[in-house]
Amino acid sequence: MRHPLPKAELHLHIEGTLEPELAFALAERNRIDLPYAGPDELRAAYAFTDLQSFLDLYYQLTAVLLTEQDFTDLADGYLARAAEQGVRHAEIFFDPQAHTGRGVDIGTVIRGLARSLESSRERFGVSTRLILSFLRDLPAEDALKTLADAGPYLDSIAAVGLDSAEVGHPPAKFAEVYAAARAAGLRLVAHAGEEGPPEYITEALDVLGVERIDHGIRCMEDPALVERLVAEQVPLTVCPFSNVRLRCVDTLADHPLPAMLEAGLLVTVNSDDPSYFGGYVEDNVQGLRASLGLSDDQLALLARNSFLASFVDDARRAELLAELDAATGAVRTASAS
Repeated sequence: MRHPLPKAELHLHIEGTLEPELAFALAERNRIDLPYAGPDELRAAYAFTDLQSFLDLYYQLTAVLLTEQDFTDLADGYLARAAEQGVRHAEIFFDPQAHTGRGVDIGTVIRGLARSLESSRERFGVSTRLILSFLRDLPAEDALKTLADAGPYLDSIAAVGLDSAEVGHPPAKFAEVYAAARAAGLRLVAHAGEEGPPEYITEALDVLGVERIDHGIRCMEDPALVERLVAEQVPLTVCPFSNVRLRCVDTLADHPLPAMLEAGLLVTVNSDDPSYFGGYVEDNVQGLRASLGLSDDQLALLARNSFLASFVDDARRAELLAELDAATGAVRTASAS
């Protein structure tokens, strides 16, 4: 079996890596009762009809995350799996409001995650960045408060993002908080154009000033927008398994990713919430290969795009691209023999 190509993962919610076994272990440690007989019954509940049905379970299970150690264990579990899947750099979303809203201090969340991430490169070979993501179905005032509360911990945070239920919550709602984040020196990304319309992508770019669009698959409905995204080389962090599980795309065979590549869009492949959606990033890549017949060259392009779209410094990017070039050269040699 081939080794996975080195890659960056840029669209990954750490809460969405909570495997059923860890959920039950943390529930026992924190004396919390889950309404499931065990991990298998919980896993069987991962049958979603839309984004909201997923979010309902997602937020229910955050109840097991209470202490710094819980968040450290969560991040460690993801990083170990990511390394096995070829991830060399990960930019990790976390949802502080999902925790502060139930009484967990934001410092507990950030310190717990940072404890894992600060040694990730030494332990797992994975460099990391942490992205504070606002819940768009909550008021913008709550997001502003969250950003202010995160002030003492900004050295651990690289960027802000915007996630949760998209429809009915346009990016412009968060113009003030994004302006404040920019003033604080943070990078800017936002979920747009998964369930929401292509106009949300334009709004995220023009009103929020984001550098990267998370999801973005509905851009294909607007040729002028596609032309702009290609011209500006705005990265799109696409999550194929997620798109299928949340009914945004019927099957992997129907996924627009090949057309997006053909159009010249800077597309990357990511796992979003892998515990819930049936696979981590290399699982997504291999699913696309099997369903869409992606070539070795296309897979190499997706990996290259992931490094180009990441928030690493030039030295780390050069190192990652050199590792990818070595790996793709080995693949070509093996294919020719």
